[in-house]
Amino acid sequence: MMDFLAQAPLYVLPFLLVLTLVVTIHELGHFLVARAFGVKIDRFAIGFGRGLLSRTDRHGTEWRLGWIPLGGYVKFSGDLDPSSVPDQAGLAELKGRIIAEQGPEAIRDYFHFKPVWQRALIVLAGPMANFVLAIFIFTLLFSLIGVQILPARVSEVAAGGPAAAAGFQSGDLITGINGRRIEDSRDVTRIVSLSSGDRLRFMVERGGEELTLTAVPERETVTDPVAGRITVGRIGLGLLPAVDEIRHVRYGPIAAVGQAASQTGDVLATSIRYIGRIFMGRESGDQLSGPIGIAKASGALTNAAVEANPDPGATVFNLIVTMTSFAAILSIGIGFLNLLPIPILDGGHLVFYGYEAVAKKPVAARFQEAGFRVGLALLAGLMLFATWNDLQKLNLFKFLGGLAS
Repeated sequence: MMDFLAQAPLYVLPFLLVLTLVVTIHELGHFLVARAFGVKIDRFAIGFGRGLLSRTDRHGTEWRLGWIPLGGYVKFSGDLDPSSVPDQAGLAELKGRIIAEQGPEAIRDYFHFKPVWQRALIVLAGPMANFVLAIFIFTLLFSLIGVQILPARVSEVAAGGPAAAAGFQSGDLITGINGRRIEDSRDVTRIVSLSSGDRLRFMVERGGEELTLTAVPERETVTDPVAGRITVGRIGLGLLPAVDEIRHVRYGPIAAVGQAASQTGDVLATSIRYIGRIFMGRESGDQLSGPIGIAKASGALTNAAVEANPDPGATVFNLIVTMTSFAAILSIGIGFLNLLPIPILDGGHLVFYGYEAVAKKPVAARFQEAGFRVGLALLAGLMLFATWNDLQKLNLFKFLGGLAS
């Protein structure tokens, strides 16, 4: 706990820089599609609170930088409430006021009077911008720097573990899991860690022969240098390829885009699978992190990048690559979070628009208000749960207990 407090600036600063970038891109997605559809926009803000910098462009949009760098927003003209989905009465009142003040032609400039499909695309553009950012970052990394491929060569089999029971031997090469081709040992770790209690079929090469071995990962609590203390699936294998098996691959521009899209899809699929397993009671949820945990992870990555090579030039290079990769992962996470069908998030707005498209009228005000309150409670509960996980990993309660004793 004291180590975290001592290094808090190292953790917080990179996190805020990356978060600001990711949120800016998210809001820019909303902004650009809204501008393309001719929506009148009052403000584009990064950060909250009193404005440090502000200017108004020729379209009448105020661009503001707030002093609290914890998010941002786009404010459309005529927004009536936080849900941005007024009901029939609210629309009629807004329409009458606009006509009285600006004339009937002004109606077409307002977000709430755009066709529902345009509003849905504007809302969807935020999360999509996050995914595009991730693909763009991965494309740059795969094409300019490349990736190291570490074949899944078995170097150690823990006695008494699921792998030993399945018949794994040192020297085996894992080439597939459940029909999916495996080229890198990190794919094995990722699949196994989220498959505790599931039967996995491993395709293995041994002495020129192809074998199929079956193992069921067991839940085990481990300490990860970035994520902290978490519970994951393990089968008791050590993976370490020979030096001459390690390959470094740099992709061409087109191939890099494909690999980047695949990597983004894998991260997104892993997130969806993990959330699904939590709801099914198959995972404890201890890998969910709030701002404290994410800041700690960014600090751990920063430390690792600095310690990897003492040369100043190499340190700067490692920092840039590490934090850029972190930005891609965080961007995918924020895009996924915003697509959850919770009122107050983009996904909740899309649910409202789906109802409006079918029923030909907006959701009634009382249901919007109820949904907004439930969504706020769900989001607050999720944040509290994630923050509890963060504090547990920091041993805060043990630290406080020590102070009291």
